[in-house]
Amino acid sequence: MKVLLLTGLGALFFAYYWDDNFDPASLQGARVLLTGASAGVGEELAYHYARLGSHLVLTAHTEALLQKVVGNCRKLGAPKVFYIAADMASPEAPESVVQFALDKLGGLDYLVLNHIGGVPAGTRARTPQATRWLMQVNFLSYVQLTSRALPSLTDSKGSLVVVSSLLGACTRPRLCGTGSGELDAAAKFALDSFFGSLRRELDVQDVNVAITMCVLGLRDRASAAEAVRGVTRVKAAPGPKAALAVIRGGATRAAGVFYPWRFHLLCLLRRWLPRPRAWFIRQDLNVTAAAAA
Repeated sequence: MKVLLLTGLGALFFAYYWDDNFDPASLQGARVLLTGASAGVGEELAYHYARLGSHLVLTAHTEALLQKVVGNCRKLGAPKVFYIAADMASPEAPESVVQFALDKLGGLDYLVLNHIGGVPAGTRARTPQATRWLMQVNFLSYVQLTSRALPSLTDSKGSLVVVSSLLGACTRPRLCGTGSGELDAAAKFALDSFFGSLRRELDVQDVNVAITMCVLGLRDRASAAEAVRGVTRVKAAPGPKAALAVIRGGATRAAGVFYPWRFHLLCLLRRWLPRPRAWFIRQDLNVTAAAAA
């Protein structure tokens, strides 16, 4: 009996991860607003969408990097690609970014929220200024972008895709073990709560807008590998593969995406067994080295 039960559970598990109803043609002509598009997984997302024939509006803080990504997207076949440099630490930026996208594309089918920010250089952690900055960039801007884009996504029956990293704070060693790292975690918790509440509200109102929450590992980039040296034992997840997992999840309207898949187990542990989950995460992180950085 136990063997049959375990076999059945194993079959369901593999069917869950191997089921693939992703149709690349569904993204041809899709209107996409992507934040944090100048580097890392955001850059890879832009290139995948370009290859698939989507119309793009890209935004990030650094205009020069955005221009490079835009040029590459055009070479990869994006029919339309625009950019707007914006600092999400500014409360006015989210409104102007979404309005720019609506003006250029005539509406939105996908809003992909991928940006993240640490405390600016010269700003002390655990201060009111640092708290306001982190919460604006890593939480309030997500709420503002979503609120402004939601009417267009409702009209198009579109998708909202939220990208985060389970170990995101530890790609910035100067934050690990500090008040800023704690605030990053608080913002992540607030985001989970906000989008969970929004999903329930959309269900109650029978609004056909999908919300896909993505949890990724570290990106496979030289800068990321250098940043986490001595802080984490986890191998970097390949950026292009992680980005494609995000795109598949958004296109198939999945509730959640986990890359690598083992992060799903950690998220389940967070809900069911918080203490073992903390132990598993500490095995991945060199906490002593992080605190000393």
